[in-house]
Amino acid sequence: MAISKDLLEILVCPLCKATVELKPDQSGLKCVECHRVYPIRDDIPVMLVDEAKIEE
Repeated sequence: MAISKDLLEILVCPLCKATVELKPDQSGLKCVECHRVYPIRDDIPVMLVDEAKIEE
């Protein structure tokens, strides 16, 4: 099951409060401001700053 559009509309980066977007490979949610990628495990986004990786 993919992440619903309704959920994507309300999720924001917990660090900078910017919008997050689903990565093309659907492996995580990427912040448009600070470029942190929050992983998705078992169809659940893990929105913890400590779990995020910074990508360019």
